[in-house]
Amino acid sequence: MVETLPVGRFQLQQHRLELKRWAPAFLSSHKTLFSVLWIAAFASVFLWQRNIVGDGFSIFGKAGPGRPMPKTRPFALNLTDFGAVGDGVTVNTAAFERAVLAISKLGKRGGAQLNVPPGKWLTAPFNLTSHMTLFLAEDAEILGIEDERQWPLMPPLPSYGYGREHHGPRYGSLIHGQNLKDVVITGHNGTINGQGQSWWKKYRQKLLNHTRGPLVQIMWSSDIVISNITLRDSPFWTFHPYDCKNVTVRNVTILAPIFEAPNTDGIDPDSCDDVVIEDCYISVGDDAIAIKSGWDQYGISYGRPSRNILIRNLIVRSMVSAGVSIGSEMSGGVSNVTVENLLVWSSRRAVRIKTAVGRGGYVRHITYRNLTFDNTRVGIVIKTDYNEHPDDDFDRKALPILEDISFIGIHGQGVRVPVRIHGSEDIPVRNVMFRDMSVGITYKKKHIFQCSFVQGRVIGTIFPAPCENLDRYDEEERLVKRSGSQNVTDIDYDI
Repeated sequence: MVETLPVGRFQLQQHRLELKRWAPAFLSSHKTLFSVLWIAAFASVFLWQRNIVGDGFSIFGKAGPGRPMPKTRPFALNLTDFGAVGDGVTVNTAAFERAVLAISKLGKRGGAQLNVPPGKWLTAPFNLTSHMTLFLAEDAEILGIEDERQWPLMPPLPSYGYGREHHGPRYGSLIHGQNLKDVVITGHNGTINGQGQSWWKKYRQKLLNHTRGPLVQIMWSSDIVISNITLRDSPFWTFHPYDCKNVTVRNVTILAPIFEAPNTDGIDPDSCDDVVIEDCYISVGDDAIAIKSGWDQYGISYGRPSRNILIRNLIVRSMVSAGVSIGSEMSGGVSNVTVENLLVWSSRRAVRIKTAVGRGGYVRHITYRNLTFDNTRVGIVIKTDYNEHPDDDFDRKALPILEDISFIGIHGQGVRVPVRIHGSEDIPVRNVMFRDMSVGITYKKKHIFQCSFVQGRVIGTIFPAPCENLDRYDEEERLVKRSGSQNVTDIDYDI
């Protein structure tokens, strides 16, 4: 198997060599100097904070031995006081449940913090409560029980109609919450480990009758913070906030094998408002981040968009899918998304928007700023024929709207196809803008900036040369050349 996280062994010398290798291509234009400086600064912090956790990687400094757990609530409870044993063998589900019940009774007094000390704490899924902080000490590891019979079944998500993989119920998440307020999961970089290997194997062998469950799923809730922990080896999506408001993910490491770990998305904000994801490292077996809002007619009916989402200061890797995706389930709409200061390395795709006939909804007001692609097969993808549907009853007249999408400050090297925007006659892509782009390419054919059914503009000089569908403007935003046809198609999936 390909090693899960070779970046965990990055050494300062390797970073210097990489920067030296990048320098000639980047410094050929003064406009890219900012990107070089940003990468160097981020890499320095990245190295300074690094810490090996088992065979994984963390971007946080290693706490000293016996570092005390801070008290973040009026009351602090210890998991061991409820009978838990951290030997990796004892099942501690009842201890977690007793502790959460005790915290639920303290909500009117400000809630409580549950301290999980060093050890391996095996458990079946359990629920959180409002006004709760789950605090994982350094070397604390919550382990998900591998027997799927211990995972409860839940109704399908209302905006999906069915389980994502099977009709009928779906498995719940290892750590779950519904209708909550003020929940924090944090620590001294402790780990929540879904032990997903057995799930992935059974999925590939078609031995599961229900959709796999996420590692952490919080639904219909507000004021959620996840910080300073590692999430790894989820059976399915790793963190899935569903129809939530005011969600913050900060300083989190998310890991899964880059191959043969199906659908292990890192973070999937789904019909969520006001989300911040920042200062994270994500290397997984699917999208590092995928913004969603429901699937076909079920998402249209549920009608909850994802909006006001800020993603910044991330290092991500995805050899199977993309670094940051929107969709394909976006039927409730996605708007007002900013992705900035993103480094995507050794990946299949960097950023992607994916949709299809039947989705309905919209993707609009999306800004990508200061993106760096290092050894990425395809940099920017907009795809309108991602034809996965929950059933055959989707409305073929439900056409998504894609408009107002900006790409500013796009740089990198080792990219095969820098841009592939595949609109269609039914789903054209409107008002796309490119500015300040210089990407080192590994393929020399003519049409490597690929477009079909797209309208928009290029401001200033960009490399490689843009497709003919886009209007050309100079640096002062004066029109230089109007596109002859916005429906020209030069998509070439062979490259």
